[in-house]
Amino acid sequence: MPRLDHASVRKAFLAYIRIECGLRPNSVEAYARDVRDLFAELAERGVLDLADVTPRHLADHLAGLKRDRGMQASSVARHLATIKVLFRWLAIEGKLKENPADVLEQPTRWKRLPGTLSPKQIKALLDAPQPPPPDPQDSPNAARRGATPLPLWLRDKAMLELMYACGLRASEVGALALTDVHDTLGVIKVTGKGDKQRLVPMGRPASAALEQYLTNCRPLLARPGGADMGRVFLSRTGRPVERVAVWQIVKRNAAAAGLRGVHPHTLRHSFATHLLVGGADLRIVQELLGHADIATTQIYTHVDKARLKHVHKTHHPRA
Repeated sequence: MPRLDHASVRKAFLAYIRIECGLRPNSVEAYARDVRDLFAELAERGVLDLADVTPRHLADHLAGLKRDRGMQASSVARHLATIKVLFRWLAIEGKLKENPADVLEQPTRWKRLPGTLSPKQIKALLDAPQPPPPDPQDSPNAARRGATPLPLWLRDKAMLELMYACGLRASEVGALALTDVHDTLGVIKVTGKGDKQRLVPMGRPASAALEQYLTNCRPLLARPGGADMGRVFLSRTGRPVERVAVWQIVKRNAAAAGLRGVHPHTLRHSFATHLLVGGADLRIVQELLGHADIATTQIYTHVDKARLKHVHKTHHPRA
């Protein structure tokens, strides 16, 4: 039996979830951390062989995550998912005769309602990116020489407009390629979790902001040699923006708009919420968000109690 601290076991498992399961790099990194934590704790307990792992060992590990490390229920649930996939793979590969994770049950937990912004707050956020005040000493070619700041506000505005108009995740923003933008159709092709693709309409404001960025800002950011990888949104260095940079851009502009607690997913939540408030069908919202299961989308149905009351009053015979 291979030992739990054997690097080849972890390496093979990570290759399995990346290639066979089609998980995105961020998910693979999360699984890698979870496996490392599990193996380290089992080693501390003197459990060094796969055959020696029992359901009690796994249950104690999960309980310790909440008790000793203060993890939220959602994080513990993710660790449990990692454990189940890991030991199911070990059993399939014939490395275990019995799967000790089979008896572990998913903990029941309340779903946290997503935070959303009002249309007025969304407008303030989208209007936050503004050009810096002009400097009378600037020359026409100063921006190209780097003497004055590049018009990054055009990039920020286009990014925020697209995130709200299309309900994009932070990772989807960075992965958006120039070939994914279809101006004539007014849509973008989004590659989401599990490399699943969907077409989402941009809308006129987002389309106009994107065109302005691609015309007046991106050419100044792009560098020769293909460092941009054909991506839409670039950093100062000409490389594609990373997920952390998307977070920073959203936070910075939210602060400028006087908003607190805003992150990239807030725009995605607001996108779905405002669609439902406007009367969109839940199945359509599911498709636009790229949710595999409509149960994931149903969390947004809490937002419009007024509309629910109106529908009940209009259609129920005893309302």
